[in-house]
Amino acid sequence: MLLSGKKGLIVGVANKHSIAWAIAQSAAGQGAQLFFNYQNDRLKENVEELVATLPGSKAFPCDAGDDAQIDSLMSHVGKEAGKLDFLIHSIAFAPREELTGQFVNTTRTGFATALDVSAGGGYTTELLARAIGPTGKVYGQSRPRPATPPPAPTNREGNSNPTVAAPPPPSGPPKPSPVALADRESRMKAANVAAAPITAVVQPFEDPAPAELADGKLDLVTLMFNYHDLGFLGVDRSAMNKAIFKALKPGGFYVIGDHSGRPGTGISESGTLHRVEEAFLRKEVEAAGFKLAAEGNFLRNPNDPRDKNTTDPPQPKDEFFLKFVKP
Repeated sequence: MLLSGKKGLIVGVANKHSIAWAIAQSAAGQGAQLFFNYQNDRLKENVEELVATLPGSKAFPCDAGDDAQIDSLMSHVGKEAGKLDFLIHSIAFAPREELTGQFVNTTRTGFATALDVSAGGGYTTELLARAIGPTGKVYGQSRPRPATPPPAPTNREGNSNPTVAAPPPPSGPPKPSPVALADRESRMKAANVAAAPITAVVQPFEDPAPAELADGKLDLVTLMFNYHDLGFLGVDRSAMNKAIFKALKPGGFYVIGDHSGRPGTGISESGTLHRVEEAFLRKEVEAAGFKLAAEGNFLRNPNDPRDKNTTDPPQPKDEFFLKFVKP
């Protein structure tokens, strides 16, 4: 037999219809001893049932989007096999644009997919698109426009930094978020900016990820200076955070920035001072399963009394950034 005494690792079997499984059956038929991965608990039973039909084969957990799990897989296989004679890689999830050329040119960043929740006019969405580059993919979420107007804040949001002249207000009503995102992408293309393509997503905050990305497909989710708004809007923040947790890959990040509120205020001042208590926000996000990975203090202002919408005397608002990780 062609592969008698050979040992191989096959990654990407999901069920009996997988191309990787057809390869495995052929390799085993030629005498190879095989090792497999399964991406998550949902696929574990399927894969282990298949592997049990091939004597001497074993399966181990590994989501290929998580470097730590890759290291663990290779450690397990190394202990069992000593060394490998061949590897079959049969995993693919990337933006379509990344897979239209020669596959050997697919970059690792081509698998980077980000979602900007509450994209609005698309400022953060554009920054993500520029940072990730043309081989990634960026989605900008906004909620559907309800038939009746949503709750309005008691006060309009003030100037985050009254020491700097505020830009003139836009003429006319704000553009719908999908239109604003399309305009930004068009301007970047006209300027030959090497940016990730932007896709507008119109879905509720409680279910912000596109269906095809909603189960462990995102690398990064951002929510910039709008978490506090979810308070007066009546959004089910627990459902939203759980949906984001589900949509991220293990090791994926959820980054939130917002205006800092005073201790004990929670999210009660969302429609008046447009602030949220940092500890309150952190507790809500961690309740969904996230772990705090890092804090950004570059816009902190300890002199802000945090009792005004626009700070008085004029000074920058105290603002925080929290980076959470899905374990």
